[in-house]
Amino acid sequence: MTTDTRSPAGAELTALILDLFRVSSRMVVAGDRLVADLGLTSARWQILGVLDQAQEPQTVSWIARDMGGSRQNVQRIVNDLEGEGLVNFLPNPRHRKAQLVALTDQGQALFDQAMRRQADWANTLTEDLTASDVATTRKVMASLLDQLERSER
Repeated sequence: MTTDTRSPAGAELTALILDLFRVSSRMVVAGDRLVADLGLTSARWQILGVLDQAQEPQTVSWIARDMGGSRQNVQRIVNDLEGEGLVNFLPNPRHRKAQLVALTDQGQALFDQAMRRQADWANTLTEDLTASDVATTRKVMASLLDQLERSER
């Protein structure tokens, strides 16, 4: 049997990590339900969101990096989105093989529709929270993400 040698902060972080796993799973399921009738899943919606936020075409590798996912999985989803006319591929002047992915007008319209739904949903989820509560949580999450990214280098 191993001895628990976590600091008080380490013990709280361990509990937070378990909570994050549960929240993440439930967010994906809830997101899937929210946009299912639009023909989206949380993963497809997230890719459209990365492209919307970037405001310029991105390579599949860049999208995967921003999402924290695998390039192969993102490529499969992007190919499906392209087949539905939601994104298109553009030549990449910096790299012959790594095409750029851009939202089409149809993809942008669908993303905007999903985000209108998300606004009401987010407002409902935060009814018992203050903006300051959420901002503090985001600050802690950003710090943890930064630490994780530094430890991967």
